Amino acid sequence: MRIGLIPGSFDPFHNGHLEVVERASKIFDEVVVAAIRNPQKSEALFTLEERHEMIAESCAHISGVTIVSIATLLVNVAKEVNATAIVKGLRAVSDFENELQMAQMNRSLSGVETLFIPTSSNHSFIASRLLREVARYGGDVSAFVPAPVQRRLAEKFSGGHQ
Repeated sequence: MRIGLIPGSFDPFHNGHLEVVERASKIFDEVVVAAIRNPQKSEALFTLEERHEMIAESCAHISGVTIVSIATLLVNVAKEVNATAIVKGLRAVSDFENELQMAQMNRSLSGVETLFIPTSSNHSFIASRLLREVARYGGDVSAFVPAPVQRRLAEKFSGGHQ
């Protein structure tokens, strides 16, 4: 069985992420989406549990998708789920340099290959960091996120500016 592991902070999960999951589901028998607590990034807007729920609701229409939450090395998770490959979405050339280094490190540590899927141009500018900022100040991000995520963003920021 071919298993693709898609890691990310997903804070929040957006349509670019969803596109990568949908496309990976056509390549792999099973797709494991791993929401990661990333200590290198600023404080998360959503808890791992909230992100897990949003991803599950957003991917409910895709068969063979499992969601996990992790706070360990990605290669450990890849071994646990028997991943055939780690799958990463690329928005722009600027993403490639960092992702290539991580792919090489992950392969050296575990032997697991990384597959890069470039997002379509209509999603290439979407970044969770930008979505958090726009939503925080009352902007409409509904065109960029699945409905379950939009609902939670609205709830999170309904009390005014954060």
